[in-house]
Parts: sequence; C-alpha cells; structure tokens
Amino acid sequence: MGAIAPGVMTINQEEALYDFLENVTEPFTLEDITAFIRMIEPKQGNRLSTDIASLIDNRNMAFRLDNRRWVSRRGCFEGVPFVINPSKLELLNGILIPGHRCIPFANPGLRPQEYVFYWRGRPIPMTTTEGPPEEFYPYYYIYGEEYAPQYVAQDNPENEDAFNSDPYEDPPEVSIKTLDMRNIYRESAFVPGDRFVARSRDWKVGTFDLERVGKDDWPQVELYAWLEAAEGGFEDSFSLLGPGSSTEEQIAYAYWYGGKRMREVPAYSLEDFLFEKTDRIETVAYGIETRFWFAGKEIPDSRIIEGYLLPPDRTLVEDILVKRQVPISEYVIQSYVRDALFHGEEDIPVILERIVPPSIHLEEREWKIIAGYIVDTLEEFRSIYTPFADQAMGPIRQRVGELHTAVIDLLARLNKARIDASWLPKHTYIVLSQIQGHAAGVMEDLDSDDAPEEGDLETMDNSLDSMIETYEDIKELIEDALNTFRRSNLSVVKPLAKDGKSNAWRMVQISIGGTGVWRRAAVPESYRLQDLHRVVQGTLNWQGASMYRFSVEKNGNGLPGSGALDNKLRIGELCGEGISEIIYEYGTKWTVKVILLPRYDGEETEAVRCVAGEGASPPEFIDGPLRFRKSLSALERGTELEKQAALHELGQNFNPEKFDIEVCNRNLNSGILKSRAFDR
Repeated sequence: MGAIAPGVMTINQEEALYDFLENVTEPFTLEDITAFIRMIEPKQGNRLSTDIASLIDNRNMAFRLDNRRWVSRRGCFEGVPFVINPSKLELLNGILIPGHRCIPFANPGLRPQEYVFYWRGRPIPMTTTEGPPEEFYPYYYIYGEEYAPQYVAQDNPENEDAFNSDPYEDPPEVSIKTLDMRNIYRESAFVPGDRFVARSRDWKVGTFDLERVGKDDWPQVELYAWLEAAEGGFEDSFSLLGPGSSTEEQIAYAYWYGGKRMREVPAYSLEDFLFEKTDRIETVAYGIETRFWFAGKEIPDSRIIEGYLLPPDRTLVEDILVKRQVPISEYVIQSYVRDALFHGEEDIPVILERIVPPSIHLEEREWKIIAGYIVDTLEEFRSIYTPFADQAMGPIRQRVGELHTAVIDLLARLNKARIDASWLPKHTYIVLSQIQGHAAGVMEDLDSDDAPEEGDLETMDNSLDSMIETYEDIKELIEDALNTFRRSNLSVVKPLAKDGKSNAWRMVQISIGGTGVWRRAAVPESYRLQDLHRVVQGTLNWQGASMYRFSVEKNGNGLPGSGALDNKLRIGELCGEGISEIIYEYGTKWTVKVILLPRYDGEETEAVRCVAGEGASPPEFIDGPLRFRKSLSALERGTELEKQAALHELGQNFNPEKFDIEVCNRNLNSGILKSRAFDR
C-alpha cells in the first residue's frame, strides 16, 4: 500500500541476508553477501551494499574481523567447545536440562527442547521430568530471569494451559523435556564435580556432541586464564555495545571479545561463571528486563525510544511516524483499523488520533498521507471484515491498542515537558520503550483475519495484563515527578548566603549500586557532605559502622584532587560547580550513587525527609551487592536449607519488597543523625 522509501532493503533481501548468515561458516566480505542477495533477488539498488553493512553492524548480526570481513555466529561458534556442569538435581534424577546451557552455541531461533545431543555417536533419548516450575527456572535464567517462566511454559502445550489458567500464580506442577542420562552417568562413572564438554555439530539446527571431563582434568592455571578472559570479554562487550538487545547478544559478544582463550579451551560452565565465580559481572535491572553488567553499577538511563523492530522496506507512512516518535509498522496501523471496525468507528480523524495522539504535532502534508492510508485500508477491509469472526481477537486488540496509544502519548508529553531525566523514575524511557515495543508486537500479531490458537490468545491476554499494570505503576511515578518538577520551577530561589544558610533545597536520589534499592530525600543546599552521609545512612537504615568517602567519577570543574571530595563541601557549592552526580563509597563493598536533583524553594517549616523509594535495603554487613543478590535468589527459589541460611544473613523478617518510609523518616529525625559513629 505505502510507497517504499528509497535505498532500503526489501523483506526478501533481508530474508536472504539471514539465510546467508545461517549457512556461512567461513569469514565473508561485503562483496560475498551482496552477490548472494542479488542472486536471490536480482532487483538492485545503488545503496544495497551500504544498507547490508549498516544492517549487520547496527543489529550486531555478525562479528567484524576488520574493515572488509565479518564472521557469522555460526562461523564463530560451530564446533567450539563449552562446558555443561550437571546439577545435583540432574544427577539424582538421571537427567540433563538443556535450558540456557547452549547459549550462544546454537541458533537463538531454536527452543531448548528442540536441541539434539549425541553421546559416542548416538542420539541421547528424551524424557519428561515433572516438578514445580520454580525448580526449573534456574536452568533458563541466562535468557533473563523475567523470561524463565515463558521458556518453561512454552516447553509443551500442557504447560501453557497450566500457566494461562491463573496468570498471577505459578501452577503447582509442570513437565519439561529433558535428556535421559541414566545410562550415560552410570557408564561414564560420572561423579559430582565432573563436567561435560559439548561441541555443536550444527549450529543452525542445534545438534551437539557430549564428552565427559573429570573434575581434575584441567590445571588451575587454565581455569584462572579462562576466568580472566571471560571477565574481560563481558566488560568489553558492555563498554563497546552497552546493554545490547538481549542477554544472548551480550554473551555472544563476550565470547567474541574474550578471544581464542575463551573459545578454544573451556573451563567453567557459563552459569557457574556468571552466578558463582565472577565478582566483576552481575545481573542488573534494565527497565522491565534484566541484563548482565559491571558489578556494583547501574545501566545508564536512556532517552532513546527504540520501539518495535520495523521492517527493512520502510514505507513513507512508517518514515513519517518514526520521525514523530511513533515507531510502528503499517501492520500496527492496520490493527488499529480492525479495532475501529470492531466497535463500529469509521471516523478517520478519530482513528488517526489513536495512532498519533494530539500531543504529537503532524504537518498538514503528513496528516493527509497517513489519513489517506487509513482510508485505503478501511476500504480494503470493510468488504471482508465481520465483527462476529473477530470476537476472539477484538477485545484483546482493543485493550492493547489503548495501551499503545497511552504509552505514545505519555512519551510525547514527557518530551514536551523537557523535564530533567534525573527527576524521573529510573529507566523511565527504557521501560516505556519496552512496553511500546511489546504492545506494537501484539498489535501486529492481531492484524489477521484468522484468530491465533486459544492458548496463544490467553498468553497474549495475560501478558497484556502485566504490561498494563507496569504502565500504570510507572505513569503514577512519572506524574508525581512532573508535579514536583513544575512546582520547583515556579519557585523563586534565594542565593546561598555567605554563612551557607539559604531556603534553597534539593531532592537527592540515593541508589545502591548493583541492586534495585533506591531512595529520594529532601535536603537543604546548606548541608555539607558529612550531613549527606547521615542522610544516606538514615534512609538505608545503616548504622555507620564503616568508613566512607564521597567522590566524583572524573576530576573536573576546577575541583582539587583525583575525584575525592572534602566532606565539608556543601551541596549548594557542588551544584554551583555543575556537579549533579556523586559517588558515596561505604566500606569496601558498597557503592551508592547520589543524584542531586534541581533545586526548589523550601518552606520555613521544611524538614529533611524521605519522600519515595523502592526495595528493602541490604544489611550493611553483607559482603556487597553480589552476595546480597545471591541471598535474595536463595530466599526466592532456594531449598529450605538455603532459605534459612539466607534469612540468617538478611534477618529473619527480611522482606526484599518492603520499603518502609516511616522507618526512614524516624531515622532521619532521631538520634541516628547525631551518632558519633558518623563522625569517622
């Protein structure tokens, strides 16, 4: 329907690109892949080679060897050895759960239950294993903890039905496909501590050979060398690529940057490395998803609206919408048209306002082009559309369309408000972008005359409930932030007096690195850093038992030293030097980021107070964020013995979700701020 923008690959050309990358095993050049695509689709364009190179690099589809050559995922990982370390549960039950073990050594388009493993040349038979779903989740966490239930649910139709029956509670029992390893464990005299070395026979279809390796077969020096290469590979991938589009992408590039040492001589399984061996890499929140990242640090916020992945042959309509920060395909527009037909609405301006809310300005020419597309689509659909046949999809499409419109409108209002991102909840734009992308994907799936299977519709409906709940939670936080921001901008702030006294106040955001725990507090600009130290301690319910220091990450703005700050500096003085973020190092294990938000005019009765926060603060004596996360993991899904050990460390009544603002404010207004322990 819409005109294709010039110089952009077609869908057939992109499919040919994927086909090439799935089959090539040797290093290839741009000329190699361009010739292949032109053989599949002779239609040529002046920019085809440029578009191919851009697509490969922007989507991280292959690894660059140099300025001329790439290596495909298959070429990098096929035949490369990696370690699988069976767990106690697997050894006791005579099974092996493929789960996340084969990332990135198999095509990411495959599900774990589709893999085929061989032992001494023969395929290993499959069996099924029953148990509570939380028993199986740890075998899928590397995909992202948030996706583990989906992988378990999608193992078989019965699991999907069980999960869909109650979207708010896990089913009591599920079954998953596992490898029947009883004979292999017995024949190979496998004992705890032994491992398997696996090699992919065929990366594309997911076939692997297994070989037993004894627990003492590798010297310690080899283990240390692999560990160092792995940590360096992950850290390079974070520095060069950021959080990436998925954990699978992060891991693939970690192996690439880790070099031959990481890929040629395996030492640890990926899960042992990530969850037990390294103290430099950990799982952190990234919007509503998780990623791997530098231990003790947060992934920086972003104002980029990534949106749903648009097709390569982007049309004029899609180009207009992307420029107006509505990153959707024509399939989403068609889904909005189907929704209009479902509830009998054929007013073009009304339909267009659902796609592009009034908070987004369209030029007259742009409005006419999109409106014309909607008119053409209505005309095409009207003769074949029947509301009766749409009864299954219609209500879900209507709900997800309303959500998508609301997210686009909220993003547009945020951009118009020009609010400093530090006033907003963490990862605001990332969360909204992720919701928008998921909603657009569901809209595309519902642009059809034929309804999906009933189970698929139930899954869509349940995921929509979760998206709406997340949207409503973050919208409430955003509205509070916007109101505070507007009030602060209306205030007239008096300059700081020579004696340091003023009615100027600041909100400060306090975030513990490597955790999701944060607090927001109101403090006067006249506070010195030694006073801010007491505020940090009070809001986190710590007791000041360790040494502390404040610093900035880089020395600048005329401040002396290598980044360390004098505790007698006032908040107002720091802000006057253009500093908006400082680091609070507490002991040797805890790093806290303090963001100094824009100033506001305090009332005469203004008091230091905590105004918002999230998560229970870790006890200060725990050995840092990595240990804290492991204790939380044990509390959530460990054995009864592991849970008791975690509670012994965290405190018998510890609730990781509980943020008690009253306790914070009692701390801030009690003797805790005057304790001599804070004068270190």
